Amino acid sequence: MKDKTKALWDKQDQHKGDRWRLFQAVSAAEPARRVLYAGSYVDVAPSFVYDDVTYADTDKRAAAFFADADGVRQIIGDHGGNVNGRIEFLHGDYRSLDLEAESFDLLISLYAGFISEACGHLLRIGGLLLVNSSHGDAALAALDPRFKLVAVVTSANGRYSVTDQNLDGYMVTKKPQTITRDSLSKSCRGIAYTKSPFAYLFERVR
Repeated sequence: MKDKTKALWDKQDQHKGDRWRLFQAVSAAEPARRVLYAGSYVDVAPSFVYDDVTYADTDKRAAAFFADADGVRQIIGDHGGNVNGRIEFLHGDYRSLDLEAESFDLLISLYAGFISEACGHLLRIGGLLLVNSSHGDAALAALDPRFKLVAVVTSANGRYSVTDQNLDGYMVTKKPQTITRDSLSKSCRGIAYTKSPFAYLFERVR
C-alpha cells in the first residue's frame, strides 16, 4: 500500500470505524447488491459491507487513491470486506455519469450536493437513497415525487440504528417556512428540523 493511500484513508477515518458501522447498520436493515456512491472522495467504507460498489468524484486525490487498487483492497480486507468484490471509480462529475438507468439498489448521498436530483434516475424502482441533510439534499429528496421516506438512521454513542417508526415526526421544520428547489439551491444548506437523525432512507417509488 502506498503511503499516500494510507494517509488519505486515515484522514477520512478520523473516528475509527465510524463509516463502517454506518454501512453495517444500513445493510443489516436494507440489503443491497449494487451500490453507487456519488461524491465519495476516498470513503471506501461501503466496500467493507457491499460486494459491488461504484464510486464517483472529481477530486484528483480520490482518483489517485482508487488508482492504488492493491492498497484499496488491502484497506477493504483489513475491515472484513470482500477483497474480490467489484470496485469501480469514475473520475468525473456525478451530474453526467454514463451509467445505465435504474441499475443500482442503493444510492449514497453524504456531504456532496444534490445527488438525489442528479443520480436518482440511476436507482431502480424500489431501490434506496441514503442521504443526509448536508447541502439540503435530504430536503430536496422529500420534495421529489420519485422518492418516499421509509426510514431514518440515528446515531448514539458511535452506534447507528435504522428505524421506520414514527416517521411523521421527522422532517418537521423548527420554524414555518416554504421549502422549494430554488430556495435549497440558493442556500446549499440543510434545513433545521425538530429532529436531526444522521441520515434518511428514501425509497424510489416512481
